[in-house]
This record gives sequence, structure tokens and C-alpha cells, in this order.
Amino acid sequence: METRPTLQEMFDHLHKHPEISWQEANTTDFIVSILEKTKAKVKRFEDFPGLVAELGSGQPVIAIRADMDALWQEVDGTHKANHSCGHDAHMSIVLETLFALEEKQSALGGTVRFIFQPAEETMEGAKKMVEKGLVDDVDYLYGLHLRPIQELRTGQFAAGIKHGAARFLEGTITGEDAHGARPHLNKNAIELGAEIIQMINNIHLDPMVPHSAKVTSFHSGGKSTNIIPGSATFSIDLRAQTNELMDELTGKIEAIIDAVSNLYGASVEVNLKSDAKAAVLNDDAVTYMERGIERAAGPEALNPVIETTGGDDFHFYTIKRPDLKASMLAIGCDLQPGLHHPQMAFDHKVMPEASRILVETVMETLGEG
Repeated sequence: METRPTLQEMFDHLHKHPEISWQEANTTDFIVSILEKTKAKVKRFEDFPGLVAELGSGQPVIAIRADMDALWQEVDGTHKANHSCGHDAHMSIVLETLFALEEKQSALGGTVRFIFQPAEETMEGAKKMVEKGLVDDVDYLYGLHLRPIQELRTGQFAAGIKHGAARFLEGTITGEDAHGARPHLNKNAIELGAEIIQMINNIHLDPMVPHSAKVTSFHSGGKSTNIIPGSATFSIDLRAQTNELMDELTGKIEAIIDAVSNLYGASVEVNLKSDAKAAVLNDDAVTYMERGIERAAGPEALNPVIETTGGDDFHFYTIKRPDLKASMLAIGCDLQPGLHHPQMAFDHKVMPEASRILVETVMETLGEG
């Protein structure tokens, strides 16, 4: 058998060759080149990057999902693709998990499917996987994510991550330009925007459920100071800890947009850019992962399920397949300064341990699932 790269070598390669959402072609090629040295059955997607690999056969079917894409951001003064969310680590850990489970293939008693998913950062990749039918026959689905130091320290793990819902809206205001001396002839896009921002700030929903709504960008006007601009574009970021509250929050935004549009007699339109659902964790999946943590890292490493206002499209799988039993491994690694920070760094020595946890979780699930 050909020599396989070590976990650290796989990480180093993926970290040095980041690719943004829907452009993970070279990342896919690299993973395929590694899997060709295993007994796994590999299938690439014809119309976009990503792949699926399988070990074993029959039921039950256990799936492990690894996200692939990097972020586009400014790093040391240069805009470029950058793995600042840990997806390079996720892929490496899952590949190492496949290697270990291959050694146990005769004892699997079911199928283990490895989903290497593109475009998590745009909240679109999981939808494509569902459309491809990749989880139609899956009984249990497991994911993983590095956690910031504020949530877990190195060597600490949790058997679930309760992400909140995240919804991103893009809007346009179409009023009418006018000379600065004739404001009565104008429908001022900046005034409309200010009204929208103020009304969003005055939204009050259940204070016991974390949520927020804020305008994160607003662009209007040009270089001339004597022209009152009639058009603008803006973005809104919505967060809520439950899907129900997210729908209520979105309804408030829609009502605000309609009210401002009618009041000023201008066109204000808002469109959905991306949508991530809040987590729906399964008790059985959490239990199997807790056992996996205890077996691989010891009882002292097990922490309660993490609750965070961040989002992940992993939870779209369970929204589309409500009977799918899923949970996500939270990996403590002293990650600083934070996820999505251009200088994000973490303790690499947790990666082998995280892989062992996934192996034990799969074996626990196949033994009783």
C-alpha cells in the first residue's frame, strides 16, 4: 500500500491552498488523490466541487460531514482566500477518521459515508447535498467544528453545538435624485435608510431567546455633495437562537420595509441572500458522541453541549430530513483570536484526538444505532 500523508501533512497542504465557496476544485482533487490509496468507494460531483466516500455496506448508514471552503478576506494587507474557520482542520480530521475506520472495516456492520461538502460559508452547500440525495438513507449524521478559546480550552470537547439561525438580507432603495437646493423634489434614500435602521433598532421580541437584527452595510450617493441621492443598497444581518424566533424577526423586518416604503412613496425591496437554520440536535446522536468523547479522551474531557449565536448550514440537513439523527462535535483547541479572524490560530495537537473521538462515536453508533 502506498504511503499515506500524515494528518499534519494533509492539514498543511489544505491550509496553504485555500479555495472559496464553489471553487474547491483543487481541494477536491487533493482529497481524491488521497482516497485513491484507500479501499473507500469515491464519487465526485459532476456539476460542482466536493465528493462522497464510503466504507462498509448495508444499514445502518452513518455519515460524517466535513466542510471544505475558505473565506475571502484581507490578510496582512492582501485580499485572498484564507482558512480562518477551520475547514482545513475539519477535512484533515475526517480523512484521518476514514483511515482508522478502514482498518476496522470488517467490524463496521453498516455503511460509513464521508461527505466533503463545498460552500458552507455561503450557506448553500448543504442544500446541494440534500438535493443530491446524499442523506436520503442516512440514519445518523455527525459534523465537527473547532471552537474559540472562550467556549472550550484545548483537550475539552462537547457532543453538540447548538448554533443559532442566521439570515442575511440584501436591500435596494429606489427613490428620486434632486438638486441639494430642492429637497422637496427628492425622495432621499439616505433618509429612508436612517428610518429603516432606527425602526430595526426598536424591534422588541422575547428577551429570553437570544436574537439580533442590524444593518451591516449601507451605500448611497457619489462624490458630489450637492446631489441628494435617491438610490441606495443595504444589507441586514439577522440572528436568532430558534428557527421560530427567526421567522418572527423576519416578519418584523418585512413590516418595517413595507411601512417605510409606503410612508415615503419610494420603492424598497429586500431579498434573501442566505439562510442558515438553528440546530436541532438528536438526543441519541448526542449520547453516542458523548460516549465517543469519554472512550477516546476520557470522562474529564466531556463538556456540556455548546450554545452559540453563530450559524452553520450543517443544520439544514435535519430541517430537510426531520427524522435524521444528527449532532456536531465541538473541539476545544485554544483557538484565538477568533473564528473568521484573518490571523486565526489553534492548537494542532487536538486533531488526532478529535479523529479518535469520531472513530469511537461511529463504532458506538453502529453497535447500538
